[in-house]
Amino acid sequence: MWEIIIIPFLGTALGAACVFLFKKEMGQKMQRALTGFASGVMVSASFFSLLLPALDQTADMGKLGFLPVSIGFGIGMLFLLVMDMVTPHMHLDKNEEGPRSGLKRTTKLVLAVTLHNLPEGMAVGIVCAGWLYGNSTISYTGALALAIGIAIQNFPEGAIVSMPLLGEGVPKGRTFVYGVLSGIVEPIGALLVIVASGFFIPLMPYLLSFAAGAMIYVVVEELIPEMSEGEHSNIGTISFALGFILMMALDVGLG
Repeated sequence: MWEIIIIPFLGTALGAACVFLFKKEMGQKMQRALTGFASGVMVSASFFSLLLPALDQTADMGKLGFLPVSIGFGIGMLFLLVMDMVTPHMHLDKNEEGPRSGLKRTTKLVLAVTLHNLPEGMAVGIVCAGWLYGNSTISYTGALALAIGIAIQNFPEGAIVSMPLLGEGVPKGRTFVYGVLSGIVEPIGALLVIVASGFFIPLMPYLLSFAAGAMIYVVVEELIPEMSEGEHSNIGTISFALGFILMMALDVGLG
């Protein structure tokens, strides 16, 4: 179980290490490609690793089986919406006015990616808890597939938070540390969910769909706008498709 929990964090750390390979900030095309790829992985993971197992667990409810999954998904979206309202956005303009404008740009970047990582850590913790407590719809290889998929998604995310900091003059060593720290919330969040989930096993469909809703919110609110901004390009869309297919292959092949 420990290897599953730590795998996503390693993806973030490896992505943050990209600062040692580039002299300045990442090119726009590369950032679009990485963001699109990350979006595809997260959407695919939300569906194949979270929503489908949740629906399988509510099959005995017949045609009403969608209700727990819909409720959990909606609460997950709402949870991230509330967090997003009280946490600075990564895409805020440097000169934006308002109560959050006192924060440095570097702080905004790190907080935003840390926010992104929260639902991912929760998702891994929830799936691991389902496997640990003997849920028949969740296997060890399925949990491993989700962790690998999120680690793949975290690689570009770690680079995306680190490279702009490098472009703003932050030393490489400090930039790498910021990128790594943005992912530390994942194993911590996963462990907390695993400890707490023992009391909420009957609510597993709600928890799985909650994690899916939170992840989809991140994709729609943050990643898709970032991969589409600027002049028109198909790079983000193609990368999205590749990320979706890769995660689907991992989940089906290992699950």
